[in-house]
Amino acid sequence: MRKIIYWVHTSADGFVSGPNGEFDWPAVGPELFGHSDEINEGVDLLLYGRVVWEVMAEFWPTADEKLDDPHVKRFAPFWRETPKAVISRSLENPGWGATVIGKEGGDLAAEITELKSREGGDILLTGGASAAAALTELGLIDDIRVVVHPVVLGGGQQLFAGTKDRINLELVETRAFDGKTVMLRYSRKDS
Repeated sequence: MRKIIYWVHTSADGFVSGPNGEFDWPAVGPELFGHSDEINEGVDLLLYGRVVWEVMAEFWPTADEKLDDPHVKRFAPFWRETPKAVISRSLENPGWGATVIGKEGGDLAAEITELKSREGGDILLTGGASAAAALTELGLIDDIRVVVHPVVLGGGQQLFAGTKDRINLELVETRAFDGKTVMLRYSRKDS
């Protein structure tokens, strides 16, 4: 069965965006981008919550035409070519080859379980604190990779916002990137 990898950036105080929704603070470099590229090699479906989807769909379709950055040049074609799914109750026409799951009245757990049961590579959930919280509570995220950045935001969208129950995790790996960030990789602990 395919697994869902949750890849998220957070501040040292546990926020995935700033008080006004800003995401201008990640300290990224070639090592972190390289690890992201490694993850992408095993992925054949990109999964987003609606808010992150809107940001991605605005930027990535033509990013490589606008920016002369090695990471952008590698990721933009991958983003365009890889199938995408958006978790949203209300989004109708996401564009860019994306399908919508989790619509009002639907069964998100069943839809995600069906996606996971298909043949193929892994599913990458990027950002999306609310989507991640919902899928974590349903026990559907298999691999959590939190990249902690050297900034204190003092507020904003909290990591795993909306999670109601305690969920025990097991540390699988730690890794530092570019002398700036640390990735904490967890799996769900079954006890």
